[in-house]
Amino acid sequence: MTIRRILIANRGEIAARVVRSCQRLGIETVLAASEADLDSLAARMADHTICIGPAKSSESYLSVTSVVAAAVASKADAIHPGYGFLSENKELAKACATAGIIFIGPTEAQLDAVGDKLKARSHAIAAGLPVVPGGEVGTMEEALVVAEKIGWPILVKAVGGGGGRGMKQVHEPDKLVETIDMAMAEAQAAFGDPRVYLERYVSSGRHVEVQLLGDGENMIHLGTRDCSIQRRYQKLVEEAPAPNLRDALREEMHRAAVAFGKHLKYRGLGTVELLVDCERDTFYFLEMNARIQVEHPVTEAICGLDLVAEQIAVAEGRSLRFTQEDVVLSGHSIECRLNAEDWTRDFRPSPGTVTTALFPTGEGIRVDTHIQAGARVPPYYDSLVAKLIVHGTDRTAAVELMSRALSRCEIGGITTNLPMHAELMEQPEFAAGGFTTAYFPRFLEQKIAAGGFNG
Repeated sequence: MTIRRILIANRGEIAARVVRSCQRLGIETVLAASEADLDSLAARMADHTICIGPAKSSESYLSVTSVVAAAVASKADAIHPGYGFLSENKELAKACATAGIIFIGPTEAQLDAVGDKLKARSHAIAAGLPVVPGGEVGTMEEALVVAEKIGWPILVKAVGGGGGRGMKQVHEPDKLVETIDMAMAEAQAAFGDPRVYLERYVSSGRHVEVQLLGDGENMIHLGTRDCSIQRRYQKLVEEAPAPNLRDALREEMHRAAVAFGKHLKYRGLGTVELLVDCERDTFYFLEMNARIQVEHPVTEAICGLDLVAEQIAVAEGRSLRFTQEDVVLSGHSIECRLNAEDWTRDFRPSPGTVTTALFPTGEGIRVDTHIQAGARVPPYYDSLVAKLIVHGTDRTAAVELMSRALSRCEIGGITTNLPMHAELMEQPEFAAGGFTTAYFPRFLEQKIAAGGFNG
């Protein structure tokens, strides 16, 4: 079926980014916006805007009923959920099928298979992927037994979790019960599911992921990304391909991710997240994100594809238009997430009105944003305001270009983490690449102890 009108069930930069792809494809767009976003850049870019409820996410962007009703009312052929909100919600996929609307994403069964971390873990094992030692726990007694078996430190993880919520480190047995209680409460509040499981905490690890694209029968990968620069499990800098990996290890990660996708007969875009254990020189399956990722532009930069357009093509029922042999990865790309947050107040979100929004242009530079002078950053949602992406011939060139690009950014009226990114690019350890997830918290601690960031 040819899609002629898409309802975009999201906001911010991803909504604007989906509109741009639809415009290139000649597809009409309807933005489903909350009351807080009716005057947003995405709302002005879209062909039509329909209000789906109040600013509160639970009454707008997280309401399956409201989103599907908006699609029906606007006579949309399909819904693009973006990332976050309902993007991995199997109930939305089910409701779309019932209403005769195309869900631009995987099937309800596939969302169910990977949305529950324990189910995803069992599918990974069935597909032959290594998993981090650990397991589900039902009682505190079981938790202590599992913890002693896999060894300390331990990571407590929410079964239905994501974005670092419901995830806690435990370094000693006396803290396990208390930490599990905290994780369960956080998981219940965030996901409506209090279940948790335990994994070995890999202290010297890298967060590397593989981008997949499938049509239900054919499955290809589009290379790796490194997302090891994180604060409280929230990614801040991503790059593609992941630097300083042994060729044999990288190829094995590609093979494992494709095997997982084939096992699921996966349809659409998906990302297999892997943990590289640097001490053991191996990797483990972490989870699969069954949607487009925030960091997808770095993959687009090195493979020359529009991943939103590829999502739409698969949703229309088309087969992949290229094979693995056709995929050519070129150069190196880095993305910095620019967030409205104040480091002097523990990186608390910094909503407000943008007075200045100047971004660099030029060869190898891309900016995905939904802000401009006069835009309002509301307090209700994620603090991401822009993504600065660069593409160079190699990693050294990309780091230098990012450093220059950040120096030409100016965002006024709100506090952002722009100075933090600028100083990070100047660090020798970052320039070397291949660092673990322990690097950035250490950098952050040192900078804050020294008085913070310039600018």
